[in-house]
Amino acid sequence: MDKKQPGIFSLTVIVGALGFFVDVYDLLLFSIVRKPSLKSLSLSPKEILDQGELIISIQMIGLVVGGIIWGVIGDKKGRLSVLFGSILIYSLANIANGMVTTVSQYTIMRFIAGIGLAGELGASITLVSEMLPKEKRGIAASIIATVGVFGAVAAFFVYKFFGNWRTCFYIGGGMGLLLLLLRVSIFESGLYDEVKKQNVERGNLLMIINNKSRLFRYMKGVFIGLPVWYVIGILITFSDEFGKRFGISNIDPGQAIMYQYIAIGVGDMTAGMLSNYLKSRRKALFTFYGICSFFIILFFMQSGGSATIMYILIACLGFGSGISVLYITMSAEQFGTNLRATTAISIPNVVRGFLPLMILLFKAIRNLTNDNYVLSAEIVGAIVMLVAVIAAYYTKESFGNDMNFIEE
Repeated sequence: MDKKQPGIFSLTVIVGALGFFVDVYDLLLFSIVRKPSLKSLSLSPKEILDQGELIISIQMIGLVVGGIIWGVIGDKKGRLSVLFGSILIYSLANIANGMVTTVSQYTIMRFIAGIGLAGELGASITLVSEMLPKEKRGIAASIIATVGVFGAVAAFFVYKFFGNWRTCFYIGGGMGLLLLLLRVSIFESGLYDEVKKQNVERGNLLMIINNKSRLFRYMKGVFIGLPVWYVIGILITFSDEFGKRFGISNIDPGQAIMYQYIAIGVGDMTAGMLSNYLKSRRKALFTFYGICSFFIILFFMQSGGSATIMYILIACLGFGSGISVLYITMSAEQFGTNLRATTAISIPNVVRGFLPLMILLFKAIRNLTNDNYVLSAEIVGAIVMLVAVIAAYYTKESFGNDMNFIEE
């Protein structure tokens, strides 16, 4: 088979899926071990909550910085450069993360890990989107996303099995270094190789900033993905805090993340298949917005329920927020080959980077509502969903787009 036209189960797709698996393992590991790891550093319960919000925010800022860096590198040096460089950085950072003895060290290592983690998914989907025919790229991207999200499930069970958060970081770093051995067997995108021969600007951020149409396309891509990290970063990461407000005890954030990510895997695959069936990314996206909104409402209606019901709703939220494959694929399809990596890699990380802003908004509204935790989260959720729906409404359909074009 021609390396430019691999199948949906080709080595490129398999390695991309395994890469995202390790990426998600490392990305969500902090959320899973947040409480025991910070407790072992002698923090009080109040400090664990405050420092936990700070560290996850710093990690997300690292993702934004990394997304921009790797995006530019992806267009200037190639998609494979990102896949090698990013995994090396976050693997070494996670090994170092297992050695921290202070909160400051922990924060710095999560920032560096965030920079490394930023390149994986966007680069993989960019590569697959350019190498596969248009009728297969959505399904292949779904496979990458579906396999990848089970990294969070693996992180949960690794922690439960070993019971030591430091060991979990060592394992994540080790898996990443092993993955580098598989990476040497995959090829660069043929479309990128052709553009590289041409005298065109590649990976120039000013081409996005200085052009109104491209800037709007870019920002719409960011806003479309916001509900994913509202659900993950607020509702699920702090599910134990919501459980207390709902009168439900013993909610384990790590377990909540595991249930959510199992469902996200199913959601990502379903969303990808649905967009192929409907021949429309936008219709599938609006369908999942509806599902996500419905279960957000049910989540906030809990009162005096059981942990089992709450975990079921968390899983349903995971399914409804399983749109990563859609909005990242849409990002790759919206831009030309000379800016495709820059946008497809940076957009999902800018989305992640909006989480600190959502957390700040969450805190600000809590201050205005006399620390009404639930009401504040409801308001943030309403704002996020409204912005996402408006952005999706004004985004052009990209299903079946010819990927062989450049931005001038």
